[in-house]
Amino acid sequence: MSLWEIFFSELVGTFMLTLLGCGVVANVTLRDTLGNSGGWLLINFGWGIAVFIGASIAAPSGAHINPAVTVGLAANGQVEWAQTPVYFLAQVIGGCLGGIACWAAYKLQFDQNPDNANTRGIFCTGPTIRNAPWNVVTEFIGTFVLVLWIVLNPGIQTTAGGEIEFNNSALGYAAVMFVVVGIGNSLGGPTGYAINPARDLGPRIAYAILPIPGKGSAEWDYAWIPIVGPLLGGLVAGLLGLALPSI
Repeated sequence: MSLWEIFFSELVGTFMLTLLGCGVVANVTLRDTLGNSGGWLLINFGWGIAVFIGASIAAPSGAHINPAVTVGLAANGQVEWAQTPVYFLAQVIGGCLGGIACWAAYKLQFDQNPDNANTRGIFCTGPTIRNAPWNVVTEFIGTFVLVLWIVLNPGIQTTAGGEIEFNNSALGYAAVMFVVVGIGNSLGGPTGYAINPARDLGPRIAYAILPIPGKGSAEWDYAWIPIVGPLLGGLVAGLLGLALPSI
């Protein structure tokens, strides 16, 4: 697969991931929506389904749609390190475009929302208790679970081109959906479980540039945490996967 094909596949897949993931949070958060106050479980399932759809679309490039997954597979020897910048760039751009498309879908609701000061959470994550080292630990652990499952799952193999193949796994990409929902339910409370630098950084950029009336800060002082934590979690999971047999 050419680098351009990888780029386009990852961009579109991550676009769909963030459009639908940010979309479910907007549906729950904004006042004049049918999903208003739908709760944490709706958000978790919405993000899980977003991962399923985004990964399915990005199947030709390996369905990473997440720099932490790319790093984990590279550390595990399943993706060439030289290809990782192409994955990263596509994923961040796709995330930004997905955030913009989410805003476009909910523009009327943003315009009529009585208080947009706290709408940043529609686009990107933040901690309930701010403590940088422990926030990194939380993101590390959540991402570690996701990437370790990917590198060890016996139904998954990776071709020489880095494409994830589920072979006889009956659930296919839906299996990843359930893993993400499980992580959200179990580990998402402290920081909102970014577990994906592109899913956080891309929409955060979108939030910073979008003309949302009365919006709050993009909180750039926190933005490094959902980048560093997931990347480290993915790296350690990929390396550990080399020492462990498939489960």
